[in-house]
Amino acid sequence: MTSPEAKGPKLPPTYPPKSPPPQKKPVEPPRPQPATKPGGLLPALPRPRMRIRNRRTAALTFRADEWAPAKAAAQALTSVRGWNHPGLDERDLETAVTLLVAAAVREGGRRVSLHLADQSDKILVVALSHQPGPAPEGEVFAGLQVLASLDSCGDDLAEDGRRLWALLDTVPRPRRPPRVA
Repeated sequence: MTSPEAKGPKLPPTYPPKSPPPQKKPVEPPRPQPATKPGGLLPALPRPRMRIRNRRTAALTFRADEWAPAKAAAQALTSVRGWNHPGLDERDLETAVTLLVAAAVREGGRRVSLHLADQSDKILVVALSHQPGPAPEGEVFAGLQVLASLDSCGDDLAEDGRRLWALLDTVPRPRRPPRVA
């Protein structure tokens, strides 16, 4: 029988109810929840991506293997020759591309991108590894510093990988003698 009368009348218990056992660890206070939007602070802006505009550019992509530096140097030279820079030191361009792409390959990514741009008698060479890695060894920048047409060089770590870059001057300059250590 499932009716409530079948269970009998409800009586108070004849024994005291059991209390729960004491806790082994003290209760942790609730953790503070961060506010959804800070009142007077500006929201964090995403890091700007590299943009090259209003100039001739070339973007080349290579599989990150041992042949990538030589392929990149040959294709970069072919691209830049069409930009009509008669004072460009082609040997310096090939060396810069080879050094930058070889350093990007060593970071262990699957591909390497090479970006070239020109403006005001200068050529920008950027190698992107698509793999965040440690800072390049000093030999990369030491190899670039001996180039006669080098204006500046550096590296930058971003979400899309490490960028290694060199800015080459296309106005002819006398070649520097090698440093003796």
